[in-house]
This record gives sequence, C-alpha cells and structure tokens, in this order.
Amino acid sequence: MTEYEPIDLTTLTNAGLDVLAEGPSAPTGEQNFHGLPFMIGPGDGKCFIAIEGDDSFEIPIGKTARHVIVAHRLLRSEILESGPIGEPVADYVFHLENSDPVTVPIRERFEIATVPNTGGAPFDAFPDQKDGVQPRYEGRWEEAGRRQMESSRGQSRGYVLWDWQNPQPDAKIERIQIVPKGPAFIIAAITLGHLDERPFSVNAPGEVIITLPQSSDADAPFDLEVEVDRGIATYPYPLPRTSSGDFVDDAAKGWGQARNDQNSPAYVEVAATPSATVKVKTSEEDLGEVNWGELAEKGEVEASPRLNVRLVSGDRNWVHTKVIDDDTGKPVPCRVHFRSTDGIPYAPHGHHAHVNSDMGTWHIDVGGDVRLGQASYAYIDGTCQGWLPRGEVVVDVARGYEYEPIRRKVEIAPGQRELELRIKRWHHANESRWFSGDSHVHFLSTQGSHTEAQGEDLNVVNLLPSQWGSLFTNSEEFTGRESVSPDGNSIVYVGSENRQHFLGHLILLRLKEDVMPWCTDGPGEAELGGTLEVTMSDWADRCHGQGGTVIIPHLPNPNGEPAALIATGRADAVEMLRHGMYNHLEYYRYLNGGYKLPLVGGTDKMSSDVPVGIYRTYVYIPPDEPFTYESWCRNLTAGRTYHSGGPILDFSVDGHRIGDTVTLPGNGGTVEVSATAESILPIHTLEVVQEGRVVASTENASGTRRLELNAKVDVSGHSWLALRCGGPGYTTSIPHHDGWGRGLMAHTSPVYIACGEEWWMFNQDTAQYMLTMMDGCITYIRNTSRQHRSGDITHHHGEDDHQAYLERPFIEARTAIHKRMHYLGIPH
Repeated sequence: MTEYEPIDLTTLTNAGLDVLAEGPSAPTGEQNFHGLPFMIGPGDGKCFIAIEGDDSFEIPIGKTARHVIVAHRLLRSEILESGPIGEPVADYVFHLENSDPVTVPIRERFEIATVPNTGGAPFDAFPDQKDGVQPRYEGRWEEAGRRQMESSRGQSRGYVLWDWQNPQPDAKIERIQIVPKGPAFIIAAITLGHLDERPFSVNAPGEVIITLPQSSDADAPFDLEVEVDRGIATYPYPLPRTSSGDFVDDAAKGWGQARNDQNSPAYVEVAATPSATVKVKTSEEDLGEVNWGELAEKGEVEASPRLNVRLVSGDRNWVHTKVIDDDTGKPVPCRVHFRSTDGIPYAPHGHHAHVNSDMGTWHIDVGGDVRLGQASYAYIDGTCQGWLPRGEVVVDVARGYEYEPIRRKVEIAPGQRELELRIKRWHHANESRWFSGDSHVHFLSTQGSHTEAQGEDLNVVNLLPSQWGSLFTNSEEFTGRESVSPDGNSIVYVGSENRQHFLGHLILLRLKEDVMPWCTDGPGEAELGGTLEVTMSDWADRCHGQGGTVIIPHLPNPNGEPAALIATGRADAVEMLRHGMYNHLEYYRYLNGGYKLPLVGGTDKMSSDVPVGIYRTYVYIPPDEPFTYESWCRNLTAGRTYHSGGPILDFSVDGHRIGDTVTLPGNGGTVEVSATAESILPIHTLEVVQEGRVVASTENASGTRRLELNAKVDVSGHSWLALRCGGPGYTTSIPHHDGWGRGLMAHTSPVYIACGEEWWMFNQDTAQYMLTMMDGCITYIRNTSRQHRSGDITHHHGEDDHQAYLERPFIEARTAIHKRMHYLGIPH
C-alpha cells in the first residue's frame, strides 16, 4: 500500500473540459498537488464527474483510508451578485463497512469554491498549488518589484482540495454517495491517505541548519537549494562561520561581520508533513535528503556522508525592545541586529532579516535596513517589537561613531515580553561644535533620510536626485529648502548630483532651483544616444549663482573636467569615497599646486549594503553661529572639515584649527603640531602629512582605541599640513563590512602655512598635468563626444555656438594656469 493512493475514476467520468464553460481551464491526467498524487482523466475526453440536478451519484471505493482528499470545483456562484456564503452544494455520504454512514455537508466557500475563488478562498479547503518561493536568480522584468516579496501564495489552477478525516480508519470505505443540494460542480479526482498525518502542512515552519561535512562541498561558492515535496521551504541562506562567542568578542561591534558566501553552514525554514522528504542540492547535484518526521523526532539527522541536518527549537516570544540612551534615560534612534547563537537572524517586525535575499541589489529597497557583511540591521526610533528565540540571543546595537556599540548575549526567558538595552555616548562632537554629514546619498526618501541619519547620529544628509539612463530618481523630493527634524538634530537637504560619464560628476548643494539637465553625454548617466549638452563648469556657475555649494565627488573619477573646475576656483570642496593612495595622491597633487580644497566624506549610498554616514564629513561651526544647513555648508567651504570612516580627530598647528592659515616669517620656522585620534573601532596609525610626506607619526601595531602625538615640524616656505589616521602603516586598509569594503580611516582638510605673505604654492608637474587634462578634454569635445549637428536644435544655454560654449571652461582654466606660471616667470 502506498502512502497516498489515487483512485481511478475514468469509468465514472461524464464531462470534459468544456463543462468549465468560461472559467479557466484545469490540469488533467496524472497530477501532483502538495506532494500528493491525483489521477484525473485525460483532457481530450471525459475527465470529470459533473454533478447537476437532483440525482445522487455513487463512487465506489472498497478500501480503508485515514483520509480522503477530493479535488473538486464549483461551476457557478452567486456571491458576486450578493448571494449568500455557505450555501449547501451537496452532501458527501461516506458509507463505511459495518458502520453507520457519515454525512458531511459540502458548502460554498467552506469545503468547495469556484476557480478562481469567487468572493474569497474556501475556509476549509486548500488550493491545488502550494505556497512557494519565486525564482531566486532570474525572472521577467515586470516581476522585478514582486520578486522582492520572495514568496508567492498558492492558488488554484483548476481545483480546491478538501480533506476528510475518517473517524474509523480501520473500517473499509465502501462507497461515497454524492447528494446534490445546490449549484453544479465537478469532482476531478479522489486520493486516499493511509498515513496518520494531515495531508496538508499547517504547522509553523522550523529552522533547519545545514552542514556539509566534506570541505569541497562546504567551501564551494553558495549554491544551495532546498526542496520539500509535502511542504514548503524558504530560500536557504549562509550562516556565519565564526562562533557566537567570536562574534560577540569581535572588535567590529555594531559594524557587521565578514560575510560567508560558501555553502556551509547554512539555514532554511521548512514546514512539512511528517512523511515529507526534504532534499538538499546544488544546481549541479543532490547532496542528500531526509524524512521530515524523522528529523522532527530526532532533532538531527546525518542524511548522507555529505549532509548533516539539524532542526532548531521553535520556542520563541514576541518581545518589545527598547534601546535607552544611558545619559538621557529615553529611547534613542539606532540600528539593531538580533541573532540566535547559531547565527540565524531575527529582524524586528517591519524589517528584513535578509534585504532582497542578500542579493546586493541596486536602487531597490535601500531604506530602513542595512546589511554589513553577514549582519542585517534595522533602523529603529529606539523601540521595536518582533519574535526572538527563547534562551541566549545575541544583540548588536550601534549609533554612529560617537556611541559605544553593544554586542552581547542576553537571555530570553519563557513568557518574557520586554527587553531593555542601554547604549552610552562616549563622545559628543556637537558640544565641541563639530557637526557630521554625508555629502552623497541616493534613493532614500526625505523622511527615510531623517530616520537613518538619526539612527547613525548624523546631523546632515545630502539627498541627491539624478538621472541613470532612462531612470530619474528622487525628483519628487526636491523642495529647494532644508527639512529639519522636530528635535533639530538632523537636516536633510535635497540637492542634485549632475553627471557625465566622461567629463565627470558634480554634487550641487543648497539649490533653490533645479540645475538642468541633470545628466548628459550618454549612458550610464544620461539616456542612450544622449549628447554632450552642458559642462560641469556651467553647472557649478548656476549652483553658485543660487548661493549653493559645489563638491567634486569621488575625486578624481571620472577624471575629465575636475582639473578645470579646480583651476578656475569653481570647486568648493572635493570628496573621498575610497581609502586608496591614488585618491590621496590626486588630492595632494592639487594642494601642492596651490589650490585650497576642503576635504569631505560621503558614501554614494545606492544600495542596502551601505549605511548612511559610514564615511562622513565633520564640519566645525563656531560657537557664535547656529547649526543650520547654511552654516554647515559655509564652514565646509571654509575648509573646517575632516573626513571620517570611524576615528574622531583633533588637530591643531600652533593652536590653529583645521582650515586656518598659520602665518610665519618669510624664512619660515617651526610649528607645534598636536593631534589625537579616538575610535570605537581599532586604529593603528596616526600621521601628520606635509605636502604629501609623512613628517610625524605614531603607531600601535595591534590596534588601539586612542592615538596621540605632539611634534615640531620645520617649515621653510609656503606649505600645508594635514592629519590622517588608519590601519597599519596607514596605507594598509582595515575594511568595513559595507558593500564597498571601504577602509577604516580619517583625514583632515589642511592647515595652511604662509611664510611672509598670502599663502601661495605652485608645482610645475601639477600645472603640466592640469594643462594636459585641458587639452584632452577639448580633444574629447571636438572628436569623440556625441553632439547634435550645428543648427539642428536650440540648446538650453541659448548660445549660437555650442562648440565654443563647451570649450570655454577649458580655455578659461588653461588661461588661469598660464597666468600663475607667468606670475612666477615660468615659460609656457
């Protein structure tokens, strides 16, 4: 005897697919619904038992069974015409050997329903298709948004499935008598269940940990799939390879964990009947399978030499969590991560344990949660609620760089409904008049920016609309004014990032009106076939004309027009997105060339694996000025800034602050340098840089929370000094766990040192480099860029000679450089 036995009804069928009239067609032949076999007649003949009228119909069985599963379907309904629900359709009378018949009423929207389910799904029957997951790695474009749902609800392709449990399972079922009592319906198939189990899984899912003992399987790139015939399974996900103790003790508390991209260990959630088979495989091969009932009984099963499967206890509580600021005693915005000691994440309700299946998606669902390597965090206002497992739970809480993160184990007792965590500020930059901001954020909403800014203890978010081929983002967010949180601690201002793939990108802050076009010159910034319509210099001039601030992002790339912007004084600051010496040397090149350039830090956040402010700009605002967006931008332009990916810096030269100019006699002299760096994350090196050379440093090879140095630095002519902090030797980057893997570092804007006159520096190599860039860009404009034919259109700038318009900033920059060279008597 098989576990589930389909009954052959072909000698009793009296109707074909045409009986369905205008309703959707239905599957015929041998079928498998919910892992159960059904035998339906062939679709090219009579395949259904149609019941209509008053005559009874009998279906002989002649077998014992614990369950009878009927695939049937109502052909007509009056529910949409305000008809009643629960109207009798028929009685199914089960005639048992040596026993009284058992009569079961079959009612509309209870045991039977139309397909599709008119007026709602049946209360006491199942669709013929089970719930499941959507394709994980591919799909149709129009389903991209729905793909984020991950799961899909089972619907009826042709039938609803009703299960009758035999009260006398040892008694033979002689026949089933069908007594019509209402509208017409069909019976397509009947299957007998011989197991002592409900044929359909209705239990809550359990978490299953998958371990692959063989290293070749375990170390392979993640490619696991889990199939369940009589149940459901989520996508499987890798688990961390480190123990919970190592995670708790890791120095990167609050800032994620290295991601496991390999097959083992992993976990999946499964709900199934005891007879179900759980199969674990990759896209290439089967690794093994396990019976769900055996796993539920034993807790752990070695399914094969290549596969070990363990079922985790499902005991859990719905817990209300508060994160309290230790100084104020009030809930404080932050981000939180909860996991079991096995590493299984538990997100607060309304948040994601795996944002978009940890797929690293761009532009889709970038707000409210953030993933740092293996750990996904939820941004909360200081309170949250959701399921937590009983027993030991690991909590990980962070709020920017000025709060001491929490990462520890807590005990969730049976019945516990409340959890309080306390987080303490160790540094208060605002009290010292330093205000942090992210220069470069995309795709969040204004309110979302406030939420994440407060969760990261960040004062300013510059939210930047832009164009990406045929996609325009955040255009509806632009207002031309700042948005200030009720407590005044966070400001969001919507500016824009105007972009060209060759000449470069530009961040425009404090805009009162849009500066358009946002992007030109083709993909991936502008549209396919887009022409070169505008220069970055024009964008900068129009921004400055509104009293705005211009920043060159991710210096130097794309490396076209930045040199011209710097030469003509159109750039108010430059941004560093990566800890790479190329970026540093490019910055030092321009400083040595005599250009005062404040340094800012920003994230270029475009995905859920980058937290706002992981690279941030600290701006000093003097005590006599209020903290406003205007004052933040003004002091940024004045150079009172440092860029931080973690460390908090303090730097002075002869008592002067970052951005100041120290004046020495004409023959120079010696200056006193004082510097400190403190960090919640380990720092190794603190260096004073003069014109790109390290002139004073201190180091802790094993990493420390604080570094300090005081030194005398000789100055023989106009110069600049800056402070930087980072990993061993500074050039060795200790990576964050964000999607960029950007280095943990900090770097100040310069303190300028003038000797006997106004500060002035010049470097012949820098000048020649910039002149070559001017020639290259003019060559690009003339020979390579896509443009309209002259006279075909009217350009946005309204000038007749578009070529002259495009070349003008580069000619101006070349003239400005030649003027500097002429001043020094250098041939050009």
